[in-house]
Amino acid sequence: MRVDIVTFPAPGTPAPDFELVTDRYEKFRLSSQRGHPVVIYFYPQDDTQGCTFESIEFTAQMPAFRELGAVVIGISPDSVEKHCSFRDKYNLGVTLAADPDRKAIEAYGVWQLKKMFGVEFMGVKRVTILVDPEGKVAEVFHATRIKGHAEKVLAATRALVERQDSPARGRKRG
Repeated sequence: MRVDIVTFPAPGTPAPDFELVTDRYEKFRLSSQRGHPVVIYFYPQDDTQGCTFESIEFTAQMPAFRELGAVVIGISPDSVEKHCSFRDKYNLGVTLAADPDRKAIEAYGVWQLKKMFGVEFMGVKRVTILVDPEGKVAEVFHATRIKGHAEKVLAATRALVERQDSPARGRKRG
């Protein structure tokens, strides 16, 4: 199986723009979120153990993300309908966006060769991208360990907001 080497957007580079339909049947466009930090977590599939745990952890941290003015969105290749079922089954409080055509997934380099039980296949690599309020990639997180991942991303978001609000930058959140 030939696979081209894919890279993630580097910190400091513009985050690839995308528009996807969410679990609220609304369009979500990344570039429309300027002025706010955006957490984009890519995950393989709704209703699987790891993806469920990750989405529940991000849901638990949503009040803190909102307090920072941050937007959190989970993206997988699942359909909007499957996202709605997943959201309702686990009472998720994060926005879920459907990317069945893998436009955002491929733009961010997370469609990659994976291996499970000795079988190689293409799938979504669990990666979280923190986008700064200006629309640039601030940080890339490889979610190798799901437990505590949302807290780690929250801490980085908090640090990003504090840097943005620093007197040296002459800005305040408000």
